[in-house]
Amino acid sequence: MRAAIYGAGAMGTILGAYISASGKQIDLITRNVGHVEAIKEHGARVLGNANFTVRVNALTPDEMSGCYDIIFLLTKQRENAKILPTLRDYLADDGVVCTLQNGLPEPSVIEAVGSKRCLGCAVSWGANSIDAGTAELTSKKSKMSFSLGSMHGYNRWIEPVKEYLECAGKVNVEENFFSARWAKLAVNSAFSPLSAVSGMTFGEVSKKNPSRKLALALLNEAFKVAEECGVEIGTIQGHDIVKIYRHNGGFKKFCANALIPFAMQNHKKLTSGMYFDLSAGKKCEIEYINGVIQRLGKKFGVKTPVNDAVISMAHEIENGERGISPDNLKQISL
Repeated sequence: MRAAIYGAGAMGTILGAYISASGKQIDLITRNVGHVEAIKEHGARVLGNANFTVRVNALTPDEMSGCYDIIFLLTKQRENAKILPTLRDYLADDGVVCTLQNGLPEPSVIEAVGSKRCLGCAVSWGANSIDAGTAELTSKKSKMSFSLGSMHGYNRWIEPVKEYLECAGKVNVEENFFSARWAKLAVNSAFSPLSAVSGMTFGEVSKKNPSRKLALALLNEAFKVAEECGVEIGTIQGHDIVKIYRHNGGFKKFCANALIPFAMQNHKKLTSGMYFDLSAGKKCEIEYINGVIQRLGKKFGVKTPVNDAVISMAHEIENGERGISPDNLKQISL
């Protein structure tokens, strides 16, 4: 069995470190030359809610050779059209690509490698990049979990992939994977853009106003769009987020708003990956997260004003027309 993590940023580095520490073979592949060199020299270092360093085989894409049975995909989804045709050359004839990307990435992977060679995985933990060769685990180790499944029923790769992921956390094999994927999409769409345009952590977003009210509004826009699409949103770590946070106003809204801080209790130190892209002057993934909610809302006649606002704001930051600031959130109307 030969496996690789393609896109070894913060999350990929931590996942690879746990897999390597368990004794399994894994290659960490990233275009970040400094990151690769640091890991080669010192090993992959994990800080935050874990503290260990382990030797991991790291390489750049041009150092790849041979074929892999399993490729865990952790690049930005906007790069799939460019990366996936290249990865086909390094995937065994009966190998599998398991995408751990945000949003709904499975269709693009299936288009490139076929449905039988694609698994999806919704990740319920977070990480931040610290320095070359070093990543911070921002979620509690005990709360690290994965929702693994196939968009097309049984796949023989489920168990082998599950064994790798279990090196880092609990793995739930989802019979209805699309529901699990939508649950992660809903939460991402609520907290990631608010963190990105404000520069706040998920914990700060969930505790402060107006960000807490905006997060609740974004969750409910996602719930309404999913309902109109005929999608039943699954649970996250055993919690029925629709039952907890959906409301039609009044007392239920008051209760849901009060419970928002508990949604991010285990991930309060996490900062959105979109924030790091925006702060580095790069385009972020908002079109692949909130953009999904917005586009499906238009298709099914559901208004998504808060999603519209955060998408517009993120693009303004990308274009240099706006800075990252908590004050941005005060400009979004509810």
